[in-house]
Amino acid sequence: MKPQICLNEFANTRCAKGVFYCLSIARQLARLSLVVIVLAIAGFVTQAHANPEPDENASWVGLIGAIQEAARTTDYEGFFTYQHGTQLKTSRIVHMVDGTGERERLEVLDGSPREFLRHNSSVQCLVPDKKLVVIQEQRHDRFPGFLVGSPQTISASYTHKVQEQMGRVAGRDCKVIDILPKDSYRYGYRICVDTDTNLLLKSQTLDNTGAVVDQLAFNTLKLGSDVVAERLESRWNTKNWEVVELAPEPVDAAALGWHFALPPGFVVNEQVSRSLRSGEQAIQLVLDDGLAVVSLFLEPYSGSGGKQKMSGQPYHEGVTAVYRDRIADYWATAIGEVPIDTLRYLIEHTEYLPNKSFTQ
Repeated sequence: MKPQICLNEFANTRCAKGVFYCLSIARQLARLSLVVIVLAIAGFVTQAHANPEPDENASWVGLIGAIQEAARTTDYEGFFTYQHGTQLKTSRIVHMVDGTGERERLEVLDGSPREFLRHNSSVQCLVPDKKLVVIQEQRHDRFPGFLVGSPQTISASYTHKVQEQMGRVAGRDCKVIDILPKDSYRYGYRICVDTDTNLLLKSQTLDNTGAVVDQLAFNTLKLGSDVVAERLESRWNTKNWEVVELAPEPVDAAALGWHFALPPGFVVNEQVSRSLRSGEQAIQLVLDDGLAVVSLFLEPYSGSGGKQKMSGQPYHEGVTAVYRDRIADYWATAIGEVPIDTLRYLIEHTEYLPNKSFTQ
């Protein structure tokens, strides 16, 4: 993802040794997306039913829940491709469920070697060229996981349409489903779901013309007994490597004087404090609408030239957008896979009034 220019300011002082690479790639691979990891969709809104019937809504919620459950409970192994803007990356994933829970190994095959080893929610990012292991908790599922919240929440912001024509990905038949936004604060998606297992085989992000601007898709896929447990083991010997554990501190931004009016459909699911290279603390808020994720970073103001140039100037590549502006004595930077106007709305409706308390 291109917003490295912003994200690397919010890692700790060991960022230069590889921490940022883990954070960056994780957001890319997350179905934040995940990183982590979507222009107005007015063209799709006209196709959507504004008020779906109760049984239709229940079926829709159940389908999304089944996709997420399949990603967590199915044994699978394969290669998948991630296309983001002009970037194209291939990764290999092995996922199994045993008596200890979920185990997963994800290896990035392009560029500098990177590997992610997951046991339930604990993730180790291996950075071989730095002989570094970064440990962090994972809040959201990576591909083929899809949801970042409860399936019940997405019906408030999205509707859906199942296409009559079947799809085919990695040699397997799949149902093609359009996920349509109800407003211009989020993107639309087209997904292809395996007819036998409900595993997500392909996910595309669509702009307001219906063009694909971001996608992940399996190229090859093995399921069930064809998946070998030995392939969960890393090929790297990490003995004597440096280990860094990222454990940001929870924080109550409202108690510190921050007031937020969130874009419609979004809720805050995490508030943490992160150390900057300068030794000062930055607040990070993570919000989502069930599918799309936005991070808002609040750091003490400085007059550095790079930040001044970005102030009020939107930036995006593919579906990833960045918007920054000054609020009181702070820089506010919003990053997410949403239309730039969503990030602008968030920052323009953020206030810092330290002498007045707010209730979120």
